[in-house]
This record gives sequence, C-alpha cells and structure tokens, in this order.
Amino acid sequence: MNAAGIDISNGRSTVSVLRPFGEVVKLPFNVKHTPSELSKLADELLAIDGETRVVMEHTGRYYESIAKILHEKGLFVCAVNPLLIKEYGANSLRKVKTDKADSQKIARYALDNWADLRDYTPMDTVRYNLKTLHRQFHLSSKQKTAANNNLVALTEQVFPGIRKCFESPVRKDGTQKWVDFITTFWHADCVRKLSLKAFTERYRKWCKRNGYLFKLSNAEEVYELSKNVVALVPKDSVSKTIVQQAAKQLTAISGSVEAYRAEMNNLASQLPEYEVVMNMYGVGESTGPQLMAEIGDVTRFERKQSLVAFAALITRAAFSYSGNSDSAVRRTPNLKPLIKQSHSFRQLSSVHASFSLPKVSASLSFSARRSCSSSRSTSLASLSVSLSGFTSRS
Repeated sequence: MNAAGIDISNGRSTVSVLRPFGEVVKLPFNVKHTPSELSKLADELLAIDGETRVVMEHTGRYYESIAKILHEKGLFVCAVNPLLIKEYGANSLRKVKTDKADSQKIARYALDNWADLRDYTPMDTVRYNLKTLHRQFHLSSKQKTAANNNLVALTEQVFPGIRKCFESPVRKDGTQKWVDFITTFWHADCVRKLSLKAFTERYRKWCKRNGYLFKLSNAEEVYELSKNVVALVPKDSVSKTIVQQAAKQLTAISGSVEAYRAEMNNLASQLPEYEVVMNMYGVGESTGPQLMAEIGDVTRFERKQSLVAFAALITRAAFSYSGNSDSAVRRTPNLKPLIKQSHSFRQLSSVHASFSLPKVSASLSFSARRSCSSSRSTSLASLSVSLSGFTSRS
C-alpha cells in the first residue's frame, strides 16, 4: 500500500512516496515534465512492492500530461480537487508551504482516503476539444462585452443614441448593423451635413453593399436623430480613429465568438447525448453545447444525485437557520451562468428526456421551482440524471 503524492508545477513536479503510519518509501524528489523522465518515474513507481496509487491536484492543464503518461503505463492515478488538499490535515499551528511539504501532504491524503480514490480516465478527444473551445468562447465573450461597452461609451460622445436606431442581431460572421454603421458614419456631422435625400441614397447603397435590409423609415429616423443630438467631441481625425478602431475591435472579437459557437455545436453534435440536451426546454444551439462541455461524460455519474451535486444545485441542510440556504457544494464557476441562462429565467415544471448508450440507459430531468418572500425571490433548480443498467459501476 504505497501512496505517491505529486505536487504539480510548471515544467516540473515534486514526488513523495509514503506508506501507512508515516513510513517514507522515497524522499521528495523533482521530476521534469519530459517523456523520458515521466516514463522513468512510472517505472520506479511500478517497481515498488505492493499496490501503488498516484494522487495529484488537478490544477490548470499542468497535471494532464503527467496523469496521461502514468495512466498509460498502468498506474492507478487520481486527480483531486485542490480545495480538498488545502482543507486536509489542518491540525497544525505551523504553516509550511513548500513543494516537498505539499507532495507529502498529498501522499498522506491518499493514504487516509484510499478507498474513496477514483481512477483517472482520460477525456476522449471530442469532449476535450469541446471543453477547450468553451473556455475560449467564455473568454472571448467577456472580451466582447467589454469591447461593446467601450464602443457604446464612445458613440455617446460622437453620435448619442445611434445604437437605439438599430435592432439587427449579430450575424454569423460577427458583424452587426449598428457597429458597421458607426464605422462608416462615425460622427453625427457625417449625417446631418447632408440633405435627407442625399443621406437616404447613401444609406441605401451602404445597406446593399453590406447586405443589410434598407428601410426608408430607418434612414429618416437616423437623420432626424443627427439633427437633434449634441456631440461632445468635434469631427476630426482623432475621433475618427478612436471610434473606427473600437468598432473594428468589437467586430473582430464578435467574429471569434461566433466561430467558437459554430464549432462547439459541430463538435457537440457528435456526442450521443446531443439530441437529449437539445430537446430540453430552454436549451438552444448555444447553451446546449456549453452544458455538454462543462458537464462532460454524463455516464460517469452513478446516480442522479451525483450530477446534482456536481452542478451544486443542492441547498445546504440548515435545521436551525431561518434564512435562505445557499448551495451545499462549491459550484463549478462556468456551469452556474449556463443553468441560469437555460432555465432559471423561465418558470419550468419538469422536463424529461431519455437516451440509450452501450450498457447504459439514462434519463435527464430538469425541474425548477421558484418561491417568493416579502422582499426576495429564490430560485432552486434541480438537474438530475438517473442511470440504470450500469454494469461497470455497481
């Protein structure tokens, strides 16, 4: 019974091997993240007498190459949440934070939780790429929001209120009518110094050139607005550069977001649970692939309660507490907004769907209930998966 604790760092890791009652099998030593050194580490661990289990923290992407090589060599590998390691063994007033001490702490955690360790299973290529795409999509979405807010603030200085004249959604290439318009007509003087007839003709040609629908009423609305607004900055080369570059930046980021969205949907459509998730009420082509990316392989959950706990949708038991109960589990940060987007804004009773996988019959159900008090409203969503006929994990 040997526990190998690995403290992961960027480019190298520290390894300690312990046995029960504090017996040291191998003193802490460093290993570089190269194929040769990781293969050598695997051979050394396999050569130790007795069963050896390797435990590490799943921090970022650093641990994945180590876990993959050790798993392929036939070792039992377990990647645990860093929070579990942090809160384990906090029974000392002395605070030691070194790579050697951390690796030994992870090894002690492995020994104390030997029966609860779960073997690491590498994610298949489709799910791995889907999750990576979603993280890039999430990052680009935040950048898009910042760029959009920046452009709105700038347009309020050169052409106040122009955004409200356009309601066209974002196109698949990331372009948007109001953004393209402000790129060309970047100041109120670009419109109001023309006659209505001249601007209408120019606007019609602009719509045709950019593939937008032309409306005479829209041209008249924009022209009337330009006559009644007060621009805070003059029409000069500096204002032109600032506004046009901000608009181009937003269009570029928006194009990346839409490209990620389309590719996520293409990847997600290859997964067996795609039809089930897409048929859920409140889930569309954008939210569905994101849910599948964050939840991962649904067949790894033995019970429906496991998925509910993973999504942190269980309220904390509070028998002597009269306030609103928060979640009993720390929620996956990227999963929380998805649940709100897909379901919490609607009053849902229940959704049931089922799909079949090899040796697995699963059903997903979602229910949300909302209760309102005098000053607050609390929404509680329950997303559950029940698996039956699961022969590999009983």
